Amino acid sequence: MSQEPQHLMSYTKLASVLFALLILTGVTVGVSYIDMGIYNVPVALGIACFKVSLVLLFFMHLKYEGRAIIVSFLSTVCFLAIMISFTFWDVAFR
Repeated sequence: MSQEPQHLMSYTKLASVLFALLILTGVTVGVSYIDMGIYNVPVALGIACFKVSLVLLFFMHLKYEGRAIIVSFLSTVCFLAIMISFTFWDVAFR
């Protein structure tokens, strides 16, 4: 029985990612008070996507997975982006 190598990260790296997530949460709250017109939603979604990427890469160890898992994840994200854009398109042209 062969064991795959474990990907252990230091507490310093995990704490720095957690600190970045907390800072980005503060930025999200701060941006919500700024009126940017139609750019409020894209900015909020961009920050949220960046936070999700940090969680997936570091806390869920997607950074160390094989190519098949990464390709399936990216195809799911592309499909989700298409569905969200269809929703925005439908609401915009009613």
